[in-house]
Amino acid sequence: MLRSMTAFASAEGDAAHGTLSIEMRSVNHRYLELGLRLPDELRALESQVRERVAARLARGKVDLGLRYRPTHANAEAIAVDEGYVARLADTAQALAAKFPQLNVDFVSLLNWPGVLRDHELDQDALGAAALKLLDRALEDMVATREREGARLGGFLRERLDTIEGLVAEVRGHLPEVRAALRARFDARLAELKQPLDPGRLEQEVVMQLQRIDVDEELDRLAAHIAEARRVLLLREAVGRRLDFLMQEFNREANTLGSKAADPRTTKAAVELKVLIEQMREQVQNLE
Repeated sequence: MLRSMTAFASAEGDAAHGTLSIEMRSVNHRYLELGLRLPDELRALESQVRERVAARLARGKVDLGLRYRPTHANAEAIAVDEGYVARLADTAQALAAKFPQLNVDFVSLLNWPGVLRDHELDQDALGAAALKLLDRALEDMVATREREGARLGGFLRERLDTIEGLVAEVRGHLPEVRAALRARFDARLAELKQPLDPGRLEQEVVMQLQRIDVDEELDRLAAHIAEARRVLLLREAVGRRLDFLMQEFNREANTLGSKAADPRTTKAAVELKVLIEQMREQVQNLE
């Protein structure tokens, strides 16, 4: 299935004691290149994230940003070690007689090491939620790529149909071109005053016709059209295949133009090159 390499996807969901969000952007690239931005809480997931992205995307420069926003407003965010505070109170009372000026304010008490317990984050649960969210974002990105790929596929098929029509047009007037060349050659020979060897004349005619013979180029163009249509139906990444085919198309169009002995063939060769360049530009977007 055709897929574009240009896409955007995002997803957001709740996680333990916070919210997770993810954004993915991809643009054209020869290979798969992944740029990751992960929060400290999820650094350990880097290898798994890379594996999951590589399993779904074959090519493209992908920027992936994952964010975790903890919810500080819930009651569990502040946990006081009451047993530890009670022991501190007992110690303060025991020392009160020796230090009558002893005074501890509330803020200083909270800043005392060990009074506040850090909330224990369940890394496994957070990691599982992040990977689940990543799968959602990847589904969205693949769907977007496929929609754009379908549009590009329609564009390419239209150009292939037009190329096929041009090939048929050139092939159709080849007999007329050959006959006109033979007539011009005979007319020039008639202007010569000295008789020439008939065998030699026929050999020259054959050589001239071979110089303008484009049957082979037209056959190869027809073969490239058939191959391109076959590739467009494959269920795998086809961007590189099509990019190579565009080079082959262009080579035949150039040869056709260099052999052109008729304005119609020259015009067809120019139109072919324009169509092939349009296709090549779009093929660069395919995975």
